[in-house]
Amino acid sequence: MSDPLLPLLLAVPVVILACQAGGRAVRILGQPPVIGEILAGILLGPSLLGWIAPSVQEHLFPPSVLPIASALGSLALLTFLFLLGLELDLLSLTTARGAVAAVSLSGVLLPMALAAALASAMYPHLAPPRVGRLPFTLFVAVALSITAFPVLARILADCGLEATRLGAFVLACAATDDALAWCLLTAVIALATSGTALSALTTLALTAVFASGLVLLRAALHALIKRAGRTCDDLVLVLLFAGLCLSAYTTDQFGVHPAFGAFLLGAVAPRGLPTVERSAARIRAVVLPLLLPLFFVDTGLHTDFSTLPAGQWGWGAAILAVAVIGKWGGAACAARCTGSDWRWSAAVGTLMNCRGLTELVVLGIGRQIGVITEQLFTLLVITAVVTTAATTPVLKGLAGDDPRMAPPTPHDDPERDAREVAG
Repeated sequence: MSDPLLPLLLAVPVVILACQAGGRAVRILGQPPVIGEILAGILLGPSLLGWIAPSVQEHLFPPSVLPIASALGSLALLTFLFLLGLELDLLSLTTARGAVAAVSLSGVLLPMALAAALASAMYPHLAPPRVGRLPFTLFVAVALSITAFPVLARILADCGLEATRLGAFVLACAATDDALAWCLLTAVIALATSGTALSALTTLALTAVFASGLVLLRAALHALIKRAGRTCDDLVLVLLFAGLCLSAYTTDQFGVHPAFGAFLLGAVAPRGLPTVERSAARIRAVVLPLLLPLFFVDTGLHTDFSTLPAGQWGWGAAILAVAVIGKWGGAACAARCTGSDWRWSAAVGTLMNCRGLTELVVLGIGRQIGVITEQLFTLLVITAVVTTAATTPVLKGLAGDDPRMAPPTPHDDPERDAREVAG
């Protein structure tokens, strides 16, 4: 029996280097690195490497290495979700009101409604054989309502807009949007995996109790980490990483995907502690660049353009149209109705239409629980890549000479602008 470690020693560096090269290449074009990393994962899959050199792909990713690489990529994914929850700070979202609440809700409800209508039409053609119409429809609806908060923050930073009125406003909307979308996704997963309405309600109730328990333990966790941090940063790092793994395991036992447990722990983790910030930075610096590329390749291995019949490309165009009209239209129209002009509103809609890695996470969950087919997974991945890639050039085109969408000068007061947005 061959040692599974040996092919892994070849696959991991190839994947890491390919994703790094892809990320750096698209940065030259003004795109966020995640676009290049996603494309690198797809190109290493059957869509390109498996098509032009199937023996090379089989040598790089033999069947023995795939479960190990997938497990390592999933662990990095849980870490990413933990860090996402840590960045969102769900406990602070109660301060969002007025225009932020209107844009957030419209940016979820309109794309969900349009996507649900499209999913009902797609159900006979693209749904797995034993999946009910309701879970299939709800999953597609939620998947097309996602905004990629971390990628959006990166785009704003690359454009120098994170401290502007536009940046503060859109980040608040995206945080609220994603918090709502993850709650809805949890309900959909419970419905899809439980089989009956009663089982789904039981799953949701157990998850709610667990979430409430974590919130109640937040103060104790704050005190424990603060005390531990005085003597040993390594202990804080271990506590956070062990906690995200155990939280993910717990939600999986309830029937909810482990990703939600990791995200939930990040959302309630103590903030404002230097030890937590240092530990999160260490996790981000090691796990994400070294292991997350394995998740991109796992996505790429299940993204195969050659398996799509000609007729299904029409469904792909419909998915892309619904995604853009629903997300961009919902957010932009809500911003316009709350008093903003059309240029500002269009910029808000463009940024909220960014999906990125968060969309791939959601799609990966749908594929794992069997609620979507490989063909629909491929079409939805294309939508995620196109909408994310379009964000930066469209935003720059809209910005023009508008001072509200320009990087701040030393005379600007970002804190004042943030207060104006929050009000």
